[in-house]
Amino acid sequence: MLKEVAGHYHFDVETPFSKLGRETQKMIMYGSDLQVWGRRYEGVINQLERLFRETESEYLKEEINKYMSVLPCPKCGGARLKPESLSFTIGGRSIDKVTSLSVKQALDYFGSLGLGGKDAAIARQSLKEILARLKFMADVGLDYLTLDRASATLSGGESQRIRLATQIGSGLVGVVYVLDEPSIGLHQRDNDKLLDSLKRLRDIGNTLIVVEHDEATIRSADYIVDLGPGAGKHGGRIVCAGETGEFLKSPDSLTAKYLRGEVRIEASAVRRALKGRKSLEIRGAKEHNLKDIDVKIPLGVFACVTGVSGSGKSTLVDEILYRALAQKFYKAKEKPGKFRSISGTENIDKVIVIDQSPIGRTPRSNPATYTGMFTPIRELFSRLQESKLRGFKPGRFSFNVKGGRCEACQGDGVIRVEMHFLPDVYVTCEVCKGARFSEQTLEVKYKGNSISDVLSMTVEDALVLFENMPRIREKLRVLNDVGLGYVELGQSATTLSGGEAQRVKLATELSKRSTGRTLYILDEPTTGLHFADVDKLLKVLHALVDQGNTVLVIEHNLDVVKTADYIIDLGPEGGDGGGELVASGTPEEIAKDKRSYTGVYLKKVLRQIPG
Repeated sequence: MLKEVAGHYHFDVETPFSKLGRETQKMIMYGSDLQVWGRRYEGVINQLERLFRETESEYLKEEINKYMSVLPCPKCGGARLKPESLSFTIGGRSIDKVTSLSVKQALDYFGSLGLGGKDAAIARQSLKEILARLKFMADVGLDYLTLDRASATLSGGESQRIRLATQIGSGLVGVVYVLDEPSIGLHQRDNDKLLDSLKRLRDIGNTLIVVEHDEATIRSADYIVDLGPGAGKHGGRIVCAGETGEFLKSPDSLTAKYLRGEVRIEASAVRRALKGRKSLEIRGAKEHNLKDIDVKIPLGVFACVTGVSGSGKSTLVDEILYRALAQKFYKAKEKPGKFRSISGTENIDKVIVIDQSPIGRTPRSNPATYTGMFTPIRELFSRLQESKLRGFKPGRFSFNVKGGRCEACQGDGVIRVEMHFLPDVYVTCEVCKGARFSEQTLEVKYKGNSISDVLSMTVEDALVLFENMPRIREKLRVLNDVGLGYVELGQSATTLSGGEAQRVKLATELSKRSTGRTLYILDEPTTGLHFADVDKLLKVLHALVDQGNTVLVIEHNLDVVKTADYIIDLGPEGGDGGGELVASGTPEEIAKDKRSYTGVYLKKVLRQIPG
């Protein structure tokens, strides 16, 4: 079609787009009245927009989405309302100017309106409700959020705290509230505010059940139920249940041992030297609330980015640094946030983000397939005598290929039942009973185990089975080292928690041959992890650094922060009050900085290192 268009308008399709005339470029993108093959040439952009509107394929929508950007509406400038609506003002501000304020600014604005006479009488009740709701949001550490912030851009912890603020404002009593890790994404300072809010809910006559690993939250509880003693098949029992004072004396609880200080995560006695190291340097970072800051990140060390919620940590690391490096190394299309320059990129050869997103979205995705372990396992089964007699190749033992898998469930082991207006339900396949493979495939056994039996094994059990198979054993060993010994090899990706998915990704990276020049980026990797799991995670991350790589972590957990070689502390506040580089240096240097909220709390947990 483009060749037909080129012939009509006399340009060569081999000419680089940038060297074509502006009118020609515009015509290619937005179309013309030329009839090609019986229909008007609509242009690249118009065709993509039409396909995006008409297609029912999620894959195609995702592909087209790569070429789309969200921009303010040219007519209203992002205000969303007509000029008539925007012409009404209170205290000199139209409604769009009010909703663009942060919670903290809105509290000041509504608190100082100074209305009098009839206006005061009309506004009294509304102002009371508005100020109460704003105060509830500030109390749970959300005073940096703007009122018009899109809900899709909120983190899980922020969404949870907004719902919590709503409940505090409702004034209900006799309610049981269940919270799953409300401390996610919270700095210790903000966590104190959250705990005060939770206690207020309790004090007016409600019951709060909180699933949590945060030390301050556990110590604030009235009653503690500790499950374990291990994970997976080693857990599922109540180790201890009782009032906090009684729980802290428990000799059996690993959690209690950490709280008593009998077991602890130690900071390294000798930190990696910073002097003379090559570094990455971001200059002029000014996306969102970042205030045109310059940040240096030493390479070959364990570095932490800290700061109160909303101080600009994710903007700096995820939106600027990672996106800029992803563009350089992988030609990624996501546009980085505003910055002037990044130097030192020649000192690294790749950047990898290890986040808590799922390792797959279907029941067929699992730790064995994600880590690449399933390939040598299938090859092993295809080399068995029984397989050779039947002519089975490695593909016979794949649940992605027709032949060996159960066709009734297509290798999923479960059948998806669509519930229309409710979430889909998965039921065990009646043909294979969840085994995923055909009867003939299951007849081939290694040391008495079929391919389905192997996928049902935990990492610990599989280590024993494959102890003489180096390619398989090494991947299993790394999974075990990151604390996933209890996970089944074929466990569906949809049943893994965020923390488990992240550790599967970490294990996959660790099992690859390291170049020693990789930058690993992790955003709050301790989410959902117990003290003992954090200890294992830190050993793994420091092992990556020992190979010469750089690990950059956004984190609030002080047990992680105190083990860092270098800290970048942003703030001092969240939102407009943040975005500055408050301090940078070793944990000891940060602990001495009086401007740093992180330093205040770090000083309490930092072990004094001789010399």
